[in-house]
Amino acid sequence: MKRSFAFFIRVAETLAPDEIKMKKNILFTGRPGVGKTTVIMKLISGLEGVGGFYTEEIRQKGERKGFRIVTLRGKKGILAHKDLKSPYRVGKYGVNIEDLENIAGRSILLALNNDEKKIVLIDEIGRMELYSPKFQEAVIKTLDSSKRVIGTLQERHNKFTDAIREREDVEIIEVTLENRKGLVEKLRKELM
Repeated sequence: MKRSFAFFIRVAETLAPDEIKMKKNILFTGRPGVGKTTVIMKLISGLEGVGGFYTEEIRQKGERKGFRIVTLRGKKGILAHKDLKSPYRVGKYGVNIEDLENIAGRSILLALNNDEKKIVLIDEIGRMELYSPKFQEAVIKTLDSSKRVIGTLQERHNKFTDAIREREDVEIIEVTLENRKGLVEKLRKELM
């Protein structure tokens, strides 16, 4: 069930502070470019026990050329690029399945199997990532675990992402231009 952040705040205002409890897995959705990655990076900033990966744009002379995978351990790879020859394409970008599975997917599993990691960051579960069954398997395995997942989920619907949205242990929060600044301070208390 998709609930807006406004819904969460209305419910939270009626409860005592110790009664506020989010679901184990928190996934942010919203339009491309609205600030989902920025929200999750601010949310985990300074927290210990976080593993996983995030994505960032690759820009040259102000033009977006692709997307980079960056693990919280510092390993980097290419998720997609305009110049990448690949049978897997999203718009003008060729998708790099090898780096997706061996860097992003592996970072999820490393965090899952590390007892010191309590939170697994997954940015993003989107069109590019959905080309890999191995990546999807790592996502489900992590959502099924006892560890908290913080991540981003594409706004567009498909069978895999809809199944995630319908899980009882997943809180979907829509990021908008209006709410993105207040999300971090409201949710950070839940993670402490």
